[in-house]
Amino acid sequence: MCGRFAQQRPASELAERFAAEPLVDDPGPRYNVAPTDEALVVVERDDRRAIRAYRWGLIPHWATSASRGAKAINARLETVAASPLFRDSLRRRRCLVPVEAFYEWRRDGRTRQPFAIARVDDEPLVLAGLWAGWRRPEDGIVVRTFTIVTTAADGPIAALHDRMPVVLGDDAWGPWLRSSGDDAGEALAILRSMPSPDVELRPVSRLVNDVRNDGPELLARV
Repeated sequence: MCGRFAQQRPASELAERFAAEPLVDDPGPRYNVAPTDEALVVVERDDRRAIRAYRWGLIPHWATSASRGAKAINARLETVAASPLFRDSLRRRRCLVPVEAFYEWRRDGRTRQPFAIARVDDEPLVLAGLWAGWRRPEDGIVVRTFTIVTTAADGPIAALHDRMPVVLGDDAWGPWLRSSGDDAGEALAILRSMPSPDVELRPVSRLVNDVRNDGPELLARV
């Protein structure tokens, strides 16, 4: 799964990297993004690509309350096309989630040792995401949310957890963002074709266990 990640690069740098407009106030570097937090994503509508800030935890348009989002931070590749929660977003509303690293934990006795999982070349990991818009009943404001697609873990990540985010290669960014209408087959083919990313597993401070902690020290090797 993916339950915590770091986003260090500013929106302006991400906009240049993804040929997008930075349509968001830059939140600054964040090293402990947790479910229900806002995070930077790359979206594309009508051939216009933009950097936006969406809330982590997908709330479908038909939901009666926001509480569903906290339980929908990940979408399983194996069931995403059939799930009422995710299938419409898979067809029409896909996004990129660029991260410096995501965290997983290994239990050592009574303690849980966190690891930061990052690319060996220090480039961002670009995760496959889905987004949705939900209108708050009390005031009509549209809240945009996202989830991260996960698959069975392989390579070194499998030693920590049985799930991992789908990491998109550079050539897949454009095809993933483009809507495929009513046919989810193209999107599924992209997800299934991604090779295992070349990553390192870096043991980091247990400070990351508390969502209230933030700062570059959370990514430092211990």
